[in-house]
Amino acid sequence: MKHIFRLLVLFFTTALFAQTGHLMQGVGAVNMSMGGASTAQPIDISGALQWNPASISAFDSKIMKLDIGLFFSSPTLSSSLPAGMLGAGSPAVSGITEGDRGISPMPAFAIVWGKEDSKHTFGASAFGISGFGVTFPEEANNPFSGTFNPTINSNPINYPQGANGFGHIESDYMLMQVGFTWAYEVSDKFSIGIEPTFNYAALELAPNPTANSNAAGYPISDKASATGFGAQIGLFYDSGNGFKAGTSYKTSQAFSDFGFKNTHLDASESVNDFNMDYPAILSFGLGYSKKNFDLALDYRMVDYENTDGFAESGWTPTASVAGFGWQNINILSAGVQYKGIDKLPLRIGYTHSTNPIKDELAFFSIPATAIIENAYQFGFSYEISDNFKLDAVYHHGTSDGATTGQLLSPLAITPSNPLGALPGTSVSYEMTTDLIMFGASYTFNKSKKESN
Repeated sequence: MKHIFRLLVLFFTTALFAQTGHLMQGVGAVNMSMGGASTAQPIDISGALQWNPASISAFDSKIMKLDIGLFFSSPTLSSSLPAGMLGAGSPAVSGITEGDRGISPMPAFAIVWGKEDSKHTFGASAFGISGFGVTFPEEANNPFSGTFNPTINSNPINYPQGANGFGHIESDYMLMQVGFTWAYEVSDKFSIGIEPTFNYAALELAPNPTANSNAAGYPISDKASATGFGAQIGLFYDSGNGFKAGTSYKTSQAFSDFGFKNTHLDASESVNDFNMDYPAILSFGLGYSKKNFDLALDYRMVDYENTDGFAESGWTPTASVAGFGWQNINILSAGVQYKGIDKLPLRIGYTHSTNPIKDELAFFSIPATAIIENAYQFGFSYEISDNFKLDAVYHHGTSDGATTGQLLSPLAITPSNPLGALPGTSVSYEMTTDLIMFGASYTFNKSKKESN
């Protein structure tokens, strides 16, 4: 069992990159194709388990679902220095570094047990629900190179640490959440649900700004892990005439500390702890189904401002980073499913998210640049039989402009400049994302209700 658990953890945390803050906007091909909207429109079990545990009461059979996605991202990181900052008479410097991340897998697994004559429905899930990651190579055209030419593309944020940059920047953060869900039909129209959640997260940073620096700069961390727990509760109403409503609240997921083992550039070693919880999420949803159409609309509020690791900001007295300093975000998800083509339902979805990163704190979020404001999805299913169905979705997301702020340094802190902003400097990042995901679901004992 221990080996199976390790394999499961490895599979679900290989790599994951979120888009609404550091949260995934949806889970599985069907839910992603609806823009993540599912709080009041349980079209598939993965979306229902993720966004409203009460809504799994809509399923009266044993259903199993597996999804695998391939995620592509194109982040860019840029920065600039004013004239004279590299020395008397030096010109202004600016440059752009493109991320080198490659393809990342995104898995999701879910199962629901329901019976047509029972008021109880049970579910279990293992979802990759959160993550961020960047890979920005060190700037080759830097002050330590023999052919340094500041008049051509030269990105100072990626200068070596000895030249007051960060050098090679890389981060990997992944969170797997396992949930066990119970829903109860209070009446034919109203259900309640509860889901205790158990979490595993892994984080790696190069350099690691949560650690204290030494004369050589900030160290590179190993991959540290943490475990956490929380819960989700939900309410679901189905009028029986097409209109549906739902709400859910996922508590903050309380995590143990990440315990980093660090290696500095001078080969010395150190350790440090950093706590980063998962934020509470409040969701409201509306759904409407009529003949060949299913409509879904969700609103979510993500509470970063009361979450350890995100609420804190600025520098500690030892020049390490206290936290990201993110603000709360609002997410709007909408989706439409058309079922007029036999065995081939079609779906389109849209997701809009506000930016959690304040301009003055943009510097601290360089390891977590996957902030997507607008996302567009198209998906479909093919019903091979009454019991077996295949799903697919294509997603494209954009940050709709760059997140921009100033370069910060703990050496520049003064009473009037508590963040150590460097005058005349800038740092910014933006990205686009693309995703192709495929899924398969199998219904073991399809009920009359789900056949209609």
